[in-house]
Amino acid sequence: MDATATMEDLERLRAETLAAVAACSDLAALEAVRVAALGRNGSVTALLKTLGAVPPEDRKARGAALNALKDAITAAIEARRRVLEDAALDARLAAERIDVTLPPRPSPEGLIHPISRTIEEIVAIFGAMGFTVAEGPDVEDDWLNFGALNIPPHHPARQDHDTFYLPGRTAEGHEKVLRTHTSPVQIRAMLANPPPLRVIAPGRTYRADHDATHSPMFHQVEGLAIDRDITLAHLKGCIVDFLRAFFGIPDLPVRFRASYFPFTEPSMEVDIGWNRRTGELGRGGDWLEILGSGMVHPKVLEAGGIDHRAWQGFAFGMGIERIAMLKHGITDLRPFYESDIRWLRATGFRPDDVASLAAGLSG
Repeated sequence: MDATATMEDLERLRAETLAAVAACSDLAALEAVRVAALGRNGSVTALLKTLGAVPPEDRKARGAALNALKDAITAAIEARRRVLEDAALDARLAAERIDVTLPPRPSPEGLIHPISRTIEEIVAIFGAMGFTVAEGPDVEDDWLNFGALNIPPHHPARQDHDTFYLPGRTAEGHEKVLRTHTSPVQIRAMLANPPPLRVIAPGRTYRADHDATHSPMFHQVEGLAIDRDITLAHLKGCIVDFLRAFFGIPDLPVRFRASYFPFTEPSMEVDIGWNRRTGELGRGGDWLEILGSGMVHPKVLEAGGIDHRAWQGFAFGMGIERIAMLKHGITDLRPFYESDIRWLRATGFRPDDVASLAAGLSG
């Protein structure tokens, strides 16, 4: 058709195109009709291109008629497309089947990080001894972190080359620090609860140190037991039972050496037997320092609001990374925090891989 096409010609083109649209049985046929009518070289497009040759007095009516033709064909194509798409979907749903009895496709499983697993074991073992878990903030004031623990102002641990100090002060006027140990939780526990007490405080701690065996952020667990008749024998029995249960060695050699900590008196370092050459625990005749402990200093009890003449107790603390490395033969601290998925797959633990935590407990 050209510019001389009559209204009857346009009506005939409309009827033929709409009939072709209605006869389409699939989307491919419908697309062919659309291209033939509305494509770059389609019949309707060709008529629209001839509007310039139409006399000016007839151009408006002619343009309106062509636009109406185009809109009618476009609407018919879209309506037919929806019908065909619905039919295609129904056919696909009718043809496809899913066997819900088949097992699912295998997918990667997450593993428990060695640090998280070690904390779980520590909590389980001390929980069996009657300890509960206490928590505190990572940002502490220097009184709770140092002063209440009988650490004097001139102590090296309070210097900024070892401790991260933060800007600003607390409402009480104390300096803010990233806690260097979880011992402040012991003070918070004493201030918040009347004795007797039996708590452990696992958590993150921070010190300005970083190498193969030190990290600026690491984990510790502190323990505190307060009662009227607590003795050094209770401390020794608790520590020995824990170490033998944690490492799974019922006859693990354990010794206590006199030492000094500002917050305990008397104070003791705790060593376990190991083989210096092979790294085997419990054998070899050598000794390896594992944690610090002692009877709570009277000044610490008073700082916690407890009368040291009526109550006494013991405390201990250890690095969680350190005992995890010893138990699982890990020689470098840094991979704990590098998020290397290969390392995590090699050292992580399945959620259902539950270790026996009762081994070595004497009751």
